[in-house]
Amino acid sequence: MAKFKFEKLHIWRDAMDLGEQINSLTDDFPKKEMYNLSSQICRAADSVALNISEGSIIQSKLEFRKFLGYSARSLAEVVTCLHKSKRRKYIPEDKFQGLYDDAFKLMNMIIAFRNKL
Repeated sequence: MAKFKFEKLHIWRDAMDLGEQINSLTDDFPKKEMYNLSSQICRAADSVALNISEGSIIQSKLEFRKFLGYSARSLAEVVTCLHKSKRRKYIPEDKFQGLYDDAFKLMNMIIAFRNKL
């Protein structure tokens, strides 16, 4: 049972799911990327959900909108890291496309939610 406001938000739940998918994805990256691309994409993916939750608690609508903007920026960073991962041949095209599509859908949901506030 959700007790916090953000736990009821579809965008938060989808962001949490994406973060877990990204975290699993980096398990197969080369060791040389542990402190570079692996770390960067995981931190950015986690930041999407973290900013949604942080902005929803005891914030004005204007502040919440600001945190949703941070969340969208982090998601754009995830997408760029996905492109880098594909270019470096760490992930196949089909894996890239699935995560890219999930990120695109989540970005649209975040923007729509932000515009409703």
